[in-house]
Amino acid sequence: MTEKLSSDLEQRFLDVEENLKTVRERIAEAAVKSGRTPRDITLLAATKTVSAQVINHGIELGIDHIGENRVQELEDKFDSYDLSHCELQFIGHLQTNKVKYLIGRVSMIQSVDQEKLAKEISRLSEKQNLTTDILIEVNIGHEPNKSGVLPQNLYELVETVSLLPGVRIRGLMAIPPAGASEKETMNYFLQMNQYFVDIKSKKIDNVAMDFLSMGMSADYPQAILAGANLVRVGTALFGPRNYNR
Repeated sequence: MTEKLSSDLEQRFLDVEENLKTVRERIAEAAVKSGRTPRDITLLAATKTVSAQVINHGIELGIDHIGENRVQELEDKFDSYDLSHCELQFIGHLQTNKVKYLIGRVSMIQSVDQEKLAKEISRLSEKQNLTTDILIEVNIGHEPNKSGVLPQNLYELVETVSLLPGVRIRGLMAIPPAGASEKETMNYFLQMNQYFVDIKSKKIDNVAMDFLSMGMSADYPQAILAGANLVRVGTALFGPRNYNR
């Protein structure tokens, strides 16, 4: 049984190596088409359901940003991550009562969508004498059951959160509707890029539009063409997820 597991893990490592090569090539191609260089695009490996062994192998291959979607999973794997040359971020929906498990552990929280959540991040960061980087998540598709601030409330939320101590806005994040066509998805990405540019032009104190985080395994080249400079790629790197584990 041990040999089989070892063999399976070895194959998983090889798959990740090949997948990473392909993802990097596609990022580079999209970056050049968008008038930028591959170095301008941050690849964040979305590691939901992926074992620490496989994640650490990816880090050995040069992945320097990883992101978890679930607080409990991050807690379970935290001591096993090799974070000496890699940033850990939180990219999933975050409940206010779970913030305490992330402050001081993650370099950025990508999914801040309401003042209440931002205030709790601020409070706990201040308590530890830290400044926590965040992205404002936008519900770009106006989906009723999805997290993210609605576009019409985005500027107000940015202004409000910018005044909080212990928190620094570093950009925006969005996930277009899953069932959208390629053309619709590109339109959502372009809308997000416009919000990103508009907010950047306002030069608000404590707001640095450094990151436009959008694009996942199915559409990250599109997102880059539309202006994204941070893409969150999971399945294309690690293979299909086993949600029953």
